[in-house]
Amino acid sequence: MLTVLMECRNQESELAQTLSVLVSGAVEGLVSDVIVLDHGSTDGSSRVADAAGCRFHTGWDLPSVLKEARGEWLLLLEPGARLQAGWIEEVLEYLALNRRPARFSPARNYRRPLLQRITRKATPLEQGLLLSKSMATAKAEAGRGLEALAKDVKPLKLKSELIPAWVAAAR
Repeated sequence: MLTVLMECRNQESELAQTLSVLVSGAVEGLVSDVIVLDHGSTDGSSRVADAAGCRFHTGWDLPSVLKEARGEWLLLLEPGARLQAGWIEEVLEYLALNRRPARFSPARNYRRPLLQRITRKATPLEQGLLLSKSMATAKAEAGRGLEALAKDVKPLKLKSELIPAWVAAAR
């Protein structure tokens, strides 16, 4: 039903945090597979992905990766991002009723300091992105990453919250 995609580089700890949250989605039958796209990690990222049952790609090409995704919908996340309670039910309902892309709401308890909010633009995947495989396949280009899929997308906002990856990286 849903394939989760993440890009990583030496983010073993962050990857483990995100994957631990996705377990409940797999148990509920929402998450069918997880694909980790690596950028030359030298830490234990590949072992973490393997232990969690993920596919771990080095030297990947985005259009090819999207073809092998099992789900008809994709969830793009940054390693370290953590979905909060209630996300499974909301995503299941959203997928049943909508065809447009969607992002999660920012977690209220984890906001950037005011100066950073003013001077720094959020990354395209900071709040994750849920989009159909067909839309992603149409936008995918060789040599580009997941952020390229998220650019110029006008998503709806889900009520479910996501703690962004920068929180895990800051600790």
